[in-house]
Amino acid sequence: MGTEMRFDGKVALVTGAGNGLGRSHALLFGARGASVVVNDLGGAATGGGQSSAAADSVVAEIKEAGGAAVASYDSVEDGEKIVQCAIDHYGRVDIVVNNAGILRDISFAKMSEEDWQLIMRVHLHGAFKVNHAAWPHMRDQEYGRIVHTASAAGIYGNFGQANYSSAKLGLVGMAQTLALEGKKRDILVNTVAPVAGSRLTETVLPPDTIEALDPAYVSALVAYLCHESCSETGALFEVGGGFFAKLRWERSAGKTFRIGRAITPEAVSAAWDSITSFEETTHPSDVAASLAPIMANVHAGRSKGGNELIDLDLALGYEFPESTTSYDERDVAIYALGVGAAQQPGENRDLQLVYERHTEGFRVLPTFGVIPGLAVLLDMVRTGTMAPGCYYSIDRLLHGEQYTEVKLPLPPKARLTNRSKIVDIFDKGDNALMILETRSFDEQGTELIVNRFTAVIRGAGGWGGERGSSEERNIPPERSPDARVEQTIDANQALLYRLSGDWNPLHADPNVARAFGYPQPILHGLCTFGYVARHVIDTFAGSEPGLFKSIQVRFAESVYPGETLITEMWRESDDRIVLRASVKEREVVVLTQAAVELYREIPQPEEKTESAPQAEAEPDESPVGPCSADVFGAIARHVADHPQIVEEIQTFYQFALTDPSSSWIVDLKAGEVGEGRAEQADCTLTLSDADFMAMCSGEADAQQLFFSGQLQISGNIMASQKLEFLKSIDPQTVLAIAKERQADGGGKVAAEPPPVLER
Repeated sequence: MGTEMRFDGKVALVTGAGNGLGRSHALLFGARGASVVVNDLGGAATGGGQSSAAADSVVAEIKEAGGAAVASYDSVEDGEKIVQCAIDHYGRVDIVVNNAGILRDISFAKMSEEDWQLIMRVHLHGAFKVNHAAWPHMRDQEYGRIVHTASAAGIYGNFGQANYSSAKLGLVGMAQTLALEGKKRDILVNTVAPVAGSRLTETVLPPDTIEALDPAYVSALVAYLCHESCSETGALFEVGGGFFAKLRWERSAGKTFRIGRAITPEAVSAAWDSITSFEETTHPSDVAASLAPIMANVHAGRSKGGNELIDLDLALGYEFPESTTSYDERDVAIYALGVGAAQQPGENRDLQLVYERHTEGFRVLPTFGVIPGLAVLLDMVRTGTMAPGCYYSIDRLLHGEQYTEVKLPLPPKARLTNRSKIVDIFDKGDNALMILETRSFDEQGTELIVNRFTAVIRGAGGWGGERGSSEERNIPPERSPDARVEQTIDANQALLYRLSGDWNPLHADPNVARAFGYPQPILHGLCTFGYVARHVIDTFAGSEPGLFKSIQVRFAESVYPGETLITEMWRESDDRIVLRASVKEREVVVLTQAAVELYREIPQPEEKTESAPQAEAEPDESPVGPCSADVFGAIARHVADHPQIVEEIQTFYQFALTDPSSSWIVDLKAGEVGEGRAEQADCTLTLSDADFMAMCSGEADAQQLFFSGQLQISGNIMASQKLEFLKSIDPQTVLAIAKERQADGGGKVAAEPPPVLER
C-alpha cells in the first residue's frame, strides 16, 4: 500500500453530518487529520424540528479518536453562518461537502408548493448559500475542494420524487459551472450520486439492502475527491455497495437538417431512427462540444435542398470508395457478341471484335468502356450501398441518359481503378435527375474511360431546386439522313448481353417483366446503345474502333428482342455524327438526342521517358510574409501605446500555437506580452500558427474556428470575447517588426503586407 492520504492542516466542512453519509464523511476526515466542522440542524428527515444532539455526537466521536471537530447547528439556508464557524475556529475552509438533505416524497399530482419549495431550499439553495460563503476564502487562498451530493433520482428520475429529482440534478449543473470557474485557482468541484444506507434511503430500499450499503464505501470516494492530490473536476460519479463509476453525457450521432430547408414534423418522424440510435455516439464534455454540430451546421450555410427521398447536402458531390475491375479478351468478345457484332458468319470487319487470333489484330469495341462503370453502379445496387442522402428504393430508378468517352483505344485486357462521384442533381418537378460520373484508370494511372450515368428517380423531385438545362441537343437536321442501318435483334439477345454483367431480371424473366408492365423481357438500353455505336463506327469510321471518341444518348423507349432496329445518322462534321434509333415494327423512337464524336486520328498514349537529372535547387529567396512572432511583437507595442486596454480587459491569456509550436503570454493585467508559458492563465487558446495569423487579420472567424474544433479554449471561455482588440493591430507595425527581424538575420520579408494581414 502507498502512503496514507492525509488532510493535516486542512479544514473540512460537512453539512448534514449528524447521520448516515455525512457522519461517515466527517469521521473519515477527522481520522485523517482534518479539522472538521460538523454541521447538522438536527431536524427530521422531512425537514421538521431541530436538535444539537446529532452534531454533538459526531463531534464527540472525532475528538475521542484524537481528532479536531466543532459542531454547527445552523440551517444550510444560513450557509454564511456555517462557513463563519469554520473561520472563527480554524481560520480557513478548504473542503466543503454539501450533503444535507430532506425528503418530501409525494406524487406530482398531490405535491404542494410547500413540498416543492422546501426541498429546493434545503438541497439546491442551501448548497448555493454554503458554496457562496466559502468561495471567497477558497479563491483568496487559491485552493479548495467541493463535493455535491446528488442522487440517481436526479439522473434517471424516480416516481414520487419530482421535487427531490429536480433539486439533485440542479446540484450537478451548479457543480459543472463552479468547476469551470474555480479550476484556474485550484478549486475543484465534483458530484457524487451515492447509494447508501441512511434515513433518506430507508423509505425506498429494503432493510437488508440498507444494511449492506455501508456509507463508508461512499466516503472513500468523497475523501479522494477532496484530497490535494486529486485533479478531477467537473465530474459526476455513481457510487455505493463497493461500486464506483464515472458518468458522462452520451449523445447519439443524430440527424442534421441543413439550414434553409423546411423541417417538418414528418421529416423528424422519418429521421427518428437516426435521431435516437446510439449505434454511433459522441460524448460532449462542455458547452462548446455540445454546440459544435449546431454551429458547424450554421456555418455550413443554407441547404442545397432535397426532400425525404434525396438530401442534396449529403448526396451532391459524394465520392464513392475506389473500386477495381478487370477484364480480358473473353469479356470483350462476349460484349461484342452481346451488341450484335458478327451476326453474319465470316463477316471480316466484325471478326476482329470477337476473335482474339484475328490476322489484323484483336480489337475492343469502344462502347465496352461502359461496362466497368456499370459494374460499379450495379455493385452498389446489389449490396445496397447507396450514397449518403439517397433514401429511395431501386424500383424508382430509371436509366435516362448515358455518356461514354474513351481517351485511348481500350487494350484487350486491363485492370482498372474506378473513381465515382455524384456530380449533379436536378429537380425536374415530379422526378429528380442524378448524374453519376465514373472515371477509370489503368495500372499506370492513365485515364482511359469517362462514364456519366444520368438516372431518373421517379417521384423524388419537387423541392424547388435547380432544374438544369431543358434545351434539346443533338437534334437531327431537317433532311434525309446521310446513312441508315437496319439490324434485326436476335430473340435471345438480352440473354446474351446480360453475360456482360447487367443481371437485372427484367431482361430475362417473363414474370418480372410482366410485373413491371411489359409483355415480355426487354432489351437493355445499353445493349441498344452498343448497337448504334457500332453502326456509326462501321459507317463513318471505316470500321476502325480506334477512331471512336464518345457517345451520348437519351433513352426514350424500350426495345424487345426480335424487333428490327433502325439507326439513322447525319454527319454534322468530319468528327461529329448525330443519330436517332427507332423500332421498325412499332415505328417508335427508342434513342434520341444522340451523337457520336470521332477522333480524326487514332490517339496514342504518351510515351513515358525518364526525366533528366534536376539541377540542385537554388535557395528560395522569394519574400515571405510576417510570422506570428511579428504579430505578438505588434501586440506588445499596441498594448504599450494603449494602456487603457489593460484597465478594461484585466485578463491573463496564454496562446499555445502548433505547426510550428510556440507559446506566448498576453498578460493584460500587468501589461506584458512575450514568448513563454505560464502555469496559471485565465484563458488559454490553442490553435495552429496559420489559424492564429488568419484570426488576427480577420480572414478567419474566431467563433467559427472554435466551433469547428480548430480553436480550443480552456479556462474562462467568455474572456476570449475580449480579444476583439487584435483586429486593431496595425499591419504596418507587423511589417516593420518583420523587417527588423530580417535585418537581424531572419528570413526575407515581403515589401508590402501580404493579403492575410490586410484590413
